[in-house]
Amino acid sequence: MDNTTEILFVLQGLNETVSTKRTYFILILLVYIFTLVANLTLIVTIISEKTLHEPMLVFLCNLCVNGIVGASILYPKILVDLLSDLSVISYKACLGQIFVVYSYIYCEYITLAVMAYDRFIAICKPLNYHSIITPQKVMKLLLFTWLTSICESVVVVGLIARLPLCGFNIEKMYCTAWSVVKLSCVDTSINNIVGSVLIVFQILLALYIAISYIFIVRACVRSPKERSKFMQTCLPHLITLSNFFTALGFDLMYTRFGPTDRLHALRNFMSLDYLIVPPLLNPLIYGLRLNQIRRRIFRICHRKTHALK
Repeated sequence: MDNTTEILFVLQGLNETVSTKRTYFILILLVYIFTLVANLTLIVTIISEKTLHEPMLVFLCNLCVNGIVGASILYPKILVDLLSDLSVISYKACLGQIFVVYSYIYCEYITLAVMAYDRFIAICKPLNYHSIITPQKVMKLLLFTWLTSICESVVVVGLIARLPLCGFNIEKMYCTAWSVVKLSCVDTSINNIVGSVLIVFQILLALYIAISYIFIVRACVRSPKERSKFMQTCLPHLITLSNFFTALGFDLMYTRFGPTDRLHALRNFMSLDYLIVPPLLNPLIYGLRLNQIRRRIFRICHRKTHALK
């Protein structure tokens, strides 16, 4: 297959849903709409209210923006595939999907690490918080998050684009780096080495987050006030972290080392979990747990309702 611009990959992840495609279509469409509305509501609320321009909420806003980007590259394609007899994607669209999906994953991962750093400083070094987490520092952390995510994705896609391919069947509902690399006709050692380096980087970030929360928990058990702060700001973060890491870790290990002929439904669900659930979960758990956001949303809705009258 030398002319890679004409390759069409067959996405086989929807094969088991043939008899229930309409049900899946309606359900996924509703989830997609709710995801967009919930994230946009949180973004607009945080941006429009100056009292919410604190670092933790700015990072939360970044999570929501990233969630919209990730959802918008995944949901429309799945919805189209559910209305089609055959799920296919072009070579260029596949590479584009890999770039956006991996940018989303890396950005989510790094943002969660940055939020853990922010919470560590806020709880363990409260007197120095405003001198350490300055607006300039926040902007640098956001810039670092996006640039690192994009650069890592460029490297991954660039290494895939150089590979000649000998197959066109992808076992998932969307394109991933490993699913395309497995179709290569040549040695993929470089791709494997780079993939291993990126996995090590992710493990180091996970260790940093774990160590940060060990110190945070130790600090929070000292007083009821700190425990309350932990429940308000750290517990939602831990829920997001747990879901994202569990689903991503399962998908990563199963894709590379798991059997290909068993647990198809579970594998497909877990491969979508870290792309679908965080953008859906983040606005809910943060919007419901953080009092200042909840109050602002109710106030904005009340003002608009009053204006309509």
